Amino acid sequence: MNWGKGIIGGMILFMLFIISMCIYMFALPADDYDHQYYEKGLAFNKDYNKEVQVIKDHAEPKITIRNQVMRLAFARPAVGTITWLRPSNQYQDRIFKIDTLAGPLVYLPLNSIEKGKWQLLIEWESDRKAYLFQKEVFIK
Repeated sequence: MNWGKGIIGGMILFMLFIISMCIYMFALPADDYDHQYYEKGLAFNKDYNKEVQVIKDHAEPKITIRNQVMRLAFARPAVGTITWLRPSNQYQDRIFKIDTLAGPLVYLPLNSIEKGKWQLLIEWESDRKAYLFQKEVFIK
């Protein structure tokens, strides 16, 4: 075999390698990136400020769970929402409205909530201030 055939053969093998890599790369599924990335980044500052406000005002709600009932005790009257986020299944997420103008306690029956790990996201307003509190709970 002479040098010419070896060089041409090497070039053909290299071109086949490059073509096969191109085909492989285009066959991979597209990266699912978040189209709302920048908007969420801007909203993060608002949420962070709400979380800091909870610490500044010592407004963390007291959460107790007994006999399939969750009790929330707020320091001041509050109006807002409690979002139950299920890490394992987003279709089980629930949103409850809260209003403590009648009293400082909120009672939520947990009959419709499945047992297991949940992320609580409590967002409320009190005295014209916005608050956000997150806590992980386990329902037995």
